[in-house]
Amino acid sequence: MSIRTNVRATATAMAAAAVLGAALAGCTGATTSQGPGDDVPYVAPSVNASAMAKAAEVGAAERSASDAASAAAEANAALEEAANRPEAVRDAFAGLQATLNDTCTPGSSNCAYFLGRVHDELVRLEKAMKADGQGPAHFKEPLARISDLRRTLNGDTSTDNLEKHRSELIGTRDRINTWMQGHPKDYR
Repeated sequence: MSIRTNVRATATAMAAAAVLGAALAGCTGATTSQGPGDDVPYVAPSVNASAMAKAAEVGAAERSASDAASAAAEANAALEEAANRPEAVRDAFAGLQATLNDTCTPGSSNCAYFLGRVHDELVRLEKAMKADGQGPAHFKEPLARISDLRRTLNGDTSTDNLEKHRSELIGTRDRINTWMQGHPKDYR
């Protein structure tokens, strides 16, 4: 059962209870031919009308809260869907291209950042290529290069291992850049 259904059902039940309570309050105004009975206190009709109006206000407020909760749930679902939507190849490629003019001195802290970023950008590009509407077969060569790099790294993305395989990492980036430059429709 969805959140929207739960919220609406709860609001409907609360509104029904409020209306029933107001209706029961109206029953206390029972009268006999000589006025209210001894066991029933007299309740002015204006009090009953006030109770009914209050019940209607509470019901309207609960419906409004229910609608707001439903709208919030729908907005959250839309945001989650957008977050899970695959990135476009051109956007992922732009991230990889941003690393082209960068380099590093092995052993420096900048090198750890740079090599990690190149690796992350290749992973982003791979994910985007696999999710692209043209299908992974269109990106066969770059995906094969990234797959070869993954086997070379053997799942170890530590700074030491990235520095050890620095030439493979940068070479993969450069070869994929060259391939993409030959396929401008894929990133424009």
